[in-house]
Amino acid sequence: MTMPRVAPPSLMTDQVFTAIQDAIMSGEMPAGYRLRIRDIAAQVGTSVMPVREAIRRLEEAGLAERVPNKGTVVKGLTLEELVHVYDVRRLLEAEAARQGARAISAGDVEAMQRHYELILTAVSEGDLVGALDADEAMLETLYNASGNPVLTELIRALWRRCRAYKIAGARRAAEESDDSQWSLFPPQIIEAARQNDQRAAATLTEESLRSASRRIQTLLGKQRASASEQD
Repeated sequence: MTMPRVAPPSLMTDQVFTAIQDAIMSGEMPAGYRLRIRDIAAQVGTSVMPVREAIRRLEEAGLAERVPNKGTVVKGLTLEELVHVYDVRRLLEAEAARQGARAISAGDVEAMQRHYELILTAVSEGDLVGALDADEAMLETLYNASGNPVLTELIRALWRRCRAYKIAGARRAAEESDDSQWSLFPPQIIEAARQNDQRAAATLTEESLRSASRRIQTLLGKQRASASEQD
C-alpha cells in the first residue's frame, strides 16, 4: 500500500504562517482582527498545532499581539507608535534610496518603470492593495540596488508592521480623489534613479513618506474624534 507523504510539521506551520500573513497584508484581517485558532485551522484544513505555532511566529514578528479577554489579534498601532514607525522609515528608506540611486543599473530602472505601470493599472481598476504591492516592488528594486540586504529587510519588516495603515491611507486618498500618492512621487523617484541622482532620490523618498504619514495621521485623528463623540 502506497500512502502520500505528509508535509513535515515545520513546513505546514510555514504555510499557515504565510496564509495568515497574506491575509493581513491584503487587509482581509485588519488591525484588531481576532485570530481564533480553531476557526483558522478549519479554514486552512489543518490541526490546531501548526496554527498555534504560526500565530506565535506572528507575535514574534510584531504582526499579532495578545489582548486580555480577546486572545490574539492582528496588531494595531497607536497614533504615537505609527509616527515613530514612519520616522524610522524615513531614515532607512531615504538612505536606501540614496545608495540605490548611486548603483542602480539601467535594467533595474526599467523594472521600476514596469512596476509603476502596474501601479497605474491597479489604481484604474480600483485595486488599491495591488497598487501598494506594485509600489513596494518598485521601491524594493531601488533599495536592493544599494547592495545592503540588511537595510532592505529592515524596511520590509516596517512595511509589514504598518501595512493596515498604508491600505487605510490609500483608501482615504481614493475617496478624496487624491492620486498624488501614485502620480507625484513614483515617477520622480524613477527619474532620479535613472539619472543616478542620489540626493534627489533620498529627498523625494522622504517627502513621499512625510505625505503618507500626514494622510494617515489625519485619518486616525478623525477616527479617534468620531469614537470620542460616540462615547
